[in-house]
Amino acid sequence: MQSDGQPLPGVSYVMPVLNEVTEVRAAVASLLDQDYTGPFEVILALGPSIDGTNELVAEMSAADPRIRAIDNPVGSTPAGLNVAIRASLHPVVIRVDAHSVLPADYTRIAVRTLLESGADNVGGIMRAEGRTPFEKAVALAYGSRVGLGGTPHHVGGTAGPAETAYLGVFRRERLFDVGLFDEGIKRGQDWELNRRLRQTGGTVWFTPELVVTYRPRPSLKRLVRQFVATGLWRGELARRFPANNGLRYFVPPAMVAAMVLGVVAGLIGVVGALLGTPLAWAMVGFVVPVVYLLFVVVGSVAVARRSGLPTLLWLLVVLPCIHVGWGLGFIIGFLTRTSELTTHTGR
Repeated sequence: MQSDGQPLPGVSYVMPVLNEVTEVRAAVASLLDQDYTGPFEVILALGPSIDGTNELVAEMSAADPRIRAIDNPVGSTPAGLNVAIRASLHPVVIRVDAHSVLPADYTRIAVRTLLESGADNVGGIMRAEGRTPFEKAVALAYGSRVGLGGTPHHVGGTAGPAETAYLGVFRRERLFDVGLFDEGIKRGQDWELNRRLRQTGGTVWFTPELVVTYRPRPSLKRLVRQFVATGLWRGELARRFPANNGLRYFVPPAMVAAMVLGVVAGLIGVVGALLGTPLAWAMVGFVVPVVYLLFVVVGSVAVARRSGLPTLLWLLVVLPCIHVGWGLGFIIGFLTRTSELTTHTGR
């Protein structure tokens, strides 16, 4: 790779796409509008979409030779990333999501940081932005500690080495050194790849200078499916790599388990009270779900008090869906073999 005073390294944007007809045009346009002056290409790995995505991409690639469309018959995110990376031509690979919109200075800052830090992968902040009250509620959940826990790539932090990175700006040769993305891991594959980069002496670098706009899922159904699937694979990864998991990953499943036990104990207490037995004391178990609901209400008001009543009301629904969906998925994934389950739960 080149340094200051030398020609800028070429960049390959790689994007797996599946059923994203409403988002992909804006995502690609943000790549074409980058202020980076080095050479670049845009590679879209097309899964078996059924919503007109592939036809739209065909029109876009026909209109602009910098856009290349290749087949991703498997349809999964890691498979799409790998076929796009193998087809790439440049020494810097930038992962892009069809739900993301890159600011015009993203590539320039990312490549500069990659060169200055000597890192293998650079990432920044995922700034969720919604357009409807529901999407705005999801965005608030993403960007708050009461939602996804306040990790640096959601709320920001100090530049430096990190465990993982959102999306990723990679040195292409290092991707091949560690064997590309594990196609057996349908979600969380970025975390697992970064684990291998770090284990082989590389550095994953976080910088708050990089901020990517992310468009949340547009419906409650798709949001729940997203977080159950994410939880499933997070549980699978926690079981596979126990030495590489922080305590924060176990908070949602512990919360779900505590609430289930609390409700069961409370119901036993109700039956005990009706029968006049000493088991009536077990009604104290209801304290657990009540405390959680109070946490959701107080947290929602604190986060969404300036966002309008519709967004606040949606946040009261969104937070439990995220917490319970992720936590329940984690428990199932941790106790079973997620890779053997049917996990086509939507993107």
